[in-house]
Amino acid sequence: MPGFPQAAPVEGLVGGLLIGLAAAIMLLGNGRIAGVSGLFARALGISPGQTPRQLALAFIIGLPIGAGLVELVVGVNANFPAPAYLLIAGAIVGFGTQLGSGCTSGHGICGLSRLSKRSIFATLTFMSAGVITVTMMRLLGLSP
Repeated sequence: MPGFPQAAPVEGLVGGLLIGLAAAIMLLGNGRIAGVSGLFARALGISPGQTPRQLALAFIIGLPIGAGLVELVVGVNANFPAPAYLLIAGAIVGFGTQLGSGCTSGHGICGLSRLSKRSIFATLTFMSAGVITVTMMRLLGLSP
C-alpha cells in the first residue's frame, strides 16, 4: 500500500473476522459481551461477574495462544516491547477501562455492533486519543 509499507490488509481482515467471531460466540453462547478487560479481571478473580471464571480464564489464555499459533503458521515474528513497558501500558489501559466503564474490545467491537451511544462516544474518544498520541510521537521523533 502506498504510504503504508508495513500494512497487512489481508492479515488485518482475517484478524478482524476472528475477533468478530469470538465476540459473537461469547455473546450468543454466554449472553455476555466479550470485553477483554472485564474478562481479564474476572479470570484473576478481582471482579465479580456473571461470566464463569473458567470461561474468562480460557478466553484470556486463548489470546496469546492464538497469536502464537498464527506466528507459527504464518511464520511472522512478533516484536514486543520490553516487559516493563507492557506492564506500564497495561496499568494505564486498566485505569482507562475503569474510567470509561469498558475497554476497546467491549466498546469498539461489541458496543458499536449494538449501536450503543455510550460505546460510540467511548470509541470516538479513544480513537481520537490514539491519533493524537501517534501524531505527537511522530512530531517528537519517537516513532519506531
